[in-house]
Amino acid sequence: MSKTSKSDYSQYGQAAMTVKDVARKDNVSEKTVRRAIEAGLLEVIRVGPGGRLIRITPAAHIAYRMARKGGQ
Repeated sequence: MSKTSKSDYSQYGQAAMTVKDVARKDNVSEKTVRRAIEAGLLEVIRVGPGGRLIRITPAAHIAYRMARKGGQ
């Protein structure tokens, strides 16, 4: 079984981001990003043992930002 590195999610087209990466890009707190995930506003990929690790594809991040922008 091969290990997938943190940023190697080539099946999704580009490197996936962590909650921290998204928070930094959007200039919000990690808690805000986690709330968006809980509310179903931001699609995530769960990886690792028990699906504990969260990764966000660039496409999901763009969709979230567009939806947020349209709601303002």
